[in-house]
Amino acid sequence: MKEFMTYFFGAGTEIEFEIFTLAHILPIVIMFVLIYLMYRYKDTLRDSKMDMSIRYIIAFTLIISEMSYYWRLVGMPSLGPNPVEHLPIAVCGWVAIFCSFMVIGKSQTLFDISYFWLFAGSVFALLTPAVISYTGPTRFRYYQFWIEHIGGFIAIFYMMFVHKMRPTIQSMVKSYVALVIMAIIAYNANQIIGSGANYLYMARPEAAPSILDILPPNFVLRLCIMAFAITVLFGVAYLPWYLKDKKELDN
Repeated sequence: MKEFMTYFFGAGTEIEFEIFTLAHILPIVIMFVLIYLMYRYKDTLRDSKMDMSIRYIIAFTLIISEMSYYWRLVGMPSLGPNPVEHLPIAVCGWVAIFCSFMVIGKSQTLFDISYFWLFAGSVFALLTPAVISYTGPTRFRYYQFWIEHIGGFIAIFYMMFVHKMRPTIQSMVKSYVALVIMAIIAYNANQIIGSGANYLYMARPEAAPSILDILPPNFVLRLCIMAFAITVLFGVAYLPWYLKDKKELDN
């Protein structure tokens, strides 16, 4: 049992997960199926006594998935749980926390922030999940990663379909400001900690292949490109709502 636990909660020394394989595609397919079901039964869920229970389940799952990332580090000394390298300065981690409180309190502000952070940032974690390259489907980290990231999208779509929440231009500004604040915190953390720190991937690309590999190593140029790309992605995330509003006005 001890050997199994050590293996299951540990990390491999060789690449165990590759993008666009069944281990990559299957969780995304499951996410789309759940989103479709929420859309299909949105009216039923809205008027059902199950609504609050479902929201609590989503919130509990997100909080546990995020906290278990740190519990695993603390429980597995072999992973080298250096506190300065595992500070809670990550978009995906905070989205999980924001979404958990959002679904419980039906918070429009947390919806605004989470919506744009998910569709302008976390979506790329689904497309190129480089952080789990050394932990495949036989390890805990694989499931923790997918539950946390899929859970954020489930929470957002649930609130959109069932509780009719939606973003606005003001939402986009609010979310952008929140991201800038986190970027400032990440930059200062990288500077203070020095070598090894790479919060928000502002210092360098990831160790494993990812979409960030296309960015140049020069910090200023890298930052400018990231800021421009995020601005464009925020606009793309808002585009469906802009087109929807425009169509309604035209009619």
